[in-house]
Amino acid sequence: MTDERGLAHIGARIALVEERVHELVRYRRTDDPAPDDPFRGLYLSDDIAEWLLQRGNDTPTRDVAKIAAVEQSADAAEQAGASLPLRALVRSAGLRDIDVELLLIALVPDLDSRFERLYGYLNDDVTRRRASVGLALEIVGLSPASAAARARVTATAPLVQYGLLEVEDLERPLLSRALRVPDRVGAHLLGDTGVDPALVDLLADATAHDAPVAERLARAMSAGVALVHLRERARGTAASVAIAALDRIRRGAIHLDLGRVVADPDPTDMVKIATREALLRHAGLVAGPVEALAGTAPSALRRLAAAPVPVLTYGAGSWDPLWTDAVPLLTESDLPSPEQRMAIWREELADDLAHLDPAVTSHFILGPTQVARAAQAARSAALFAGTAADADDLRSGARAQNAAGLERLSHRIEPEVGWSDLVLPTQVLDSLRELAARAQHRETVLTRWRMRPGGGRGDGITALFAGDSGTGKTMSAEAIASELGLDLYTVNLATVIDKYVGETEKNLERIFAEASGVNAVLLFDEADAIFGKRSDVRDAHDRYANIESAYLLQRMESFDGLAILATNLRANIDEAFTRRLDAIIDFPEPSEALRLELWRRCLASPAPVAADVDMEFCARAFRLSGGNIRSIAITAGYRAAAAGQSITMADVVAAVQQEYRKLGRLVVEQECGAHLVAATDG
Repeated sequence: MTDERGLAHIGARIALVEERVHELVRYRRTDDPAPDDPFRGLYLSDDIAEWLLQRGNDTPTRDVAKIAAVEQSADAAEQAGASLPLRALVRSAGLRDIDVELLLIALVPDLDSRFERLYGYLNDDVTRRRASVGLALEIVGLSPASAAARARVTATAPLVQYGLLEVEDLERPLLSRALRVPDRVGAHLLGDTGVDPALVDLLADATAHDAPVAERLARAMSAGVALVHLRERARGTAASVAIAALDRIRRGAIHLDLGRVVADPDPTDMVKIATREALLRHAGLVAGPVEALAGTAPSALRRLAAAPVPVLTYGAGSWDPLWTDAVPLLTESDLPSPEQRMAIWREELADDLAHLDPAVTSHFILGPTQVARAAQAARSAALFAGTAADADDLRSGARAQNAAGLERLSHRIEPEVGWSDLVLPTQVLDSLRELAARAQHRETVLTRWRMRPGGGRGDGITALFAGDSGTGKTMSAEAIASELGLDLYTVNLATVIDKYVGETEKNLERIFAEASGVNAVLLFDEADAIFGKRSDVRDAHDRYANIESAYLLQRMESFDGLAILATNLRANIDEAFTRRLDAIIDFPEPSEALRLELWRRCLASPAPVAADVDMEFCARAFRLSGGNIRSIAITAGYRAAAAGQSITMADVVAAVQQEYRKLGRLVVEQECGAHLVAATDG
């Protein structure tokens, strides 16, 4: 609730307005030829016309001493710690005392209906129940011919420019235009602490993060810096830093989602309303991503940059000097260190989630607001399951903070396999675990120990999985994602490759840009299609193909995520790519022992398997990859289900024959022996 002394201050100033209105009414009635005419204001008689011609411009003067006495009381109240909304607004908007009086004169009909009739009488028009510009100046005691007085109600005056006072009936002469105080302004002055309803759908949540850059920003804003642009290194960090900086200078924050603002029919008007709200609440404006507004509503961006409050914009890119004449302070938002992220997680997991170890999500690059949302998502998942929240709920909540933009460009896979599900040689498994460890500890090595300085290189990790189809490349990528608690995004080459020059690079840029803001593993399957070797330039096709490869070389270096390239044709990958890779893992065809393990897993319970199925024979006789074995097991399962029986050796051999035909291979009798005859008889 607003301090009652704030209401008392406004009431005292309004009382002075009422006193002058009464004086003006009495003054008018002294020489009015028909003061009691019941139809006064509905017509113009000869006597009234003559009176208007003879009437002078003398009006009651302001009692400056009474105003000073009210303000002295307000000074004492503020010194005692009172919150006076009118006083705070005067300071925020840079209003003069004449502005305050005009504001209150326009406001009183909304507070006391008697003033509607009084203003109707003074306007000499019972249908015009708000103060006109001329009447307001008359009540204040200023000449309507005064240029300085008239300037207080023009479009560039603070009251009008900031939306605190609206001048209506613009088709009328200036002096007869009506003045109206927007409902939100009147409600605020009377103690309403809510937000303007017009902004509700445009505001975004954010949690303050008091990083070192926040302290420096606060110092700069205290010294007079009004416009700041934060280049965001990770989504969800810049707004938190900006809010912390405003908090340090004792200001609130109006956080505008500019992506929603541009969807409004009038973005410029929304920026004006947000600026007014910031003035009312003694707040600063935090707005982003700025690119959204710059591209579609440049006039709204110019109004935002010129707001009379601290403005902190943010975005993925740098500020373009062509956007506005205002010169912003340019800086980057700090990426929370692992220790800071752990502290944020512990704070959000306090009380009901204190039993969870934040280390399971410490490698997620999330801002404070995203951490808070992830914790809430874990709580919701636990309530749905009717159990206590666990580490999987926490990882799932963290993954849920990923932006959905990447899903439109790739296929998202929620990992369901782990290390125990992989059947691979020990050397390959060790290499995969080392790759996962790189992803978990990259901040320590690359950022804290600065072992990859300069050169425009990102903090990303890139690996190449090479091997024949079905040897476990995609499944291994899924296992790494599961170990890290991340989603796996498989890039669909159909959405990338384009026959038109330059379009492939644009599509790839969209993927990398979206992936940079997502905690995920990015898998480029059949990578040789887009990461192939450059060739000698014989025609325009070769030239543009080489440009694509050159672009990818540069973009992979600046990528900050975890990318895996999978290929069946390692020899086709350009050597320049392989030099930039952090790991190259070859996936060989499985040995007989590994094939036996694959057969046992693919034909395991609950699938009904007959006793005649000889898995040792299958492993010895059929040199197949894990993908082929799984396909054979599924085909055999369908045959058995159709026959209403368990999976038999005949089903398995028949499925092998079908798989061989797919591979373009022949099944020879020496491979299957008697099993081939049995399958043929079946």
